[in-house]
Amino acid sequence: MDKKTTAVRYKRNGCNCCQAVIMAYRDELGLSESDVMRTAAAFAAGMGCMQANCGALIGAGIVLGIKEYGKSPVPPKARKLITRFTEMCGSDTCIELKGVLTGKVLCSCDDCVANAVEALEETLK
Repeated sequence: MDKKTTAVRYKRNGCNCCQAVIMAYRDELGLSESDVMRTAAAFAAGMGCMQANCGALIGAGIVLGIKEYGKSPVPPKARKLITRFTEMCGSDTCIELKGVLTGKVLCSCDDCVANAVEALEETLK
């Protein structure tokens, strides 16, 4: 099963968006399920209860940092990740993605999770 499908499955089975993305990579990162669940617990509904970055994007950023730290400068890759995710989803903030203020959903949580994994994979290439 590919990582996008795996991440969406985790999301549908009780993980928040951030946890779902990281869980798809946890084995290769050497993280326990408990480590992932605790580390990403604060990022349900994005940061600050929908006021800031999407949790799926945060999860992808955490994976990026763990995989790339010490190999290459991470901030430029993080910028690439955010830019690509925003192109795919229409925003990088949860409140905008869910259309809380406008009534227009830009991207579902499942799609945000899948797009975060896809953007991460593109960034890691």
